[in-house]
Amino acid sequence: MWVLMDRIMATKTTRLAEECHQKFPLSSEVKNAIANTNREAFVPTGLKHNAYKLDALPMGSAQWISSPLTVAKMSQYLEPHSTYKVLEIGCGSGYQAAVLSHMFRGVFTIERIESLMFEAKARFRDLNLTNIHTKIDDGQSGWKQYAPFDRILFSASAKEIPQMLFDQLSDGGILIAPMDKGNKQIITRFKKNGTKIERAELEACDFVPILNGIQK
Repeated sequence: MWVLMDRIMATKTTRLAEECHQKFPLSSEVKNAIANTNREAFVPTGLKHNAYKLDALPMGSAQWISSPLTVAKMSQYLEPHSTYKVLEIGCGSGYQAAVLSHMFRGVFTIERIESLMFEAKARFRDLNLTNIHTKIDDGQSGWKQYAPFDRILFSASAKEIPQMLFDQLSDGGILIAPMDKGNKQIITRFKKNGTKIERAELEACDFVPILNGIQK
């Protein structure tokens, strides 16, 4: 029975990865990470029938789980590597972190809403994702204890990037963030070269805004 369920799950996630790839060409690393991540585990029970659609879905605390296509794109923009460490600001359901865990040596993910992080940690345990490290905090301060990071990813939109996060980024490192620009949001890539930060706008997007402080 479990073997059959695993096969059904693998068929669904493989099909999802292929659908994302058709919409936005993915590297083999990103495509395989999507195919190897059980999306149903991160979706609220009443919405599991929609788990493999390319849609964002509502979850607790007025938050959203990003669409698989958005997760795939953000992962691709990070230019992942198996020896790198990545810091994620905004864990949410944990789906993005789970995908990243298949491509990075270590994933360090921060969530400001306590209940969401407890739920995400339980999912990581159930899926035996042992290279994900979690913290309840205001992610805009980063995670100095484990810096520098080769990559940093914002899973919420920001008006600006705090200098302390650039300080925690390795030289040559990449930070990807949805940035507020007027009444729009643009996925933006920042690349650190010594004391310089190169900025490139990639595409329009729609994320929940980053908020200050911790929500118990």
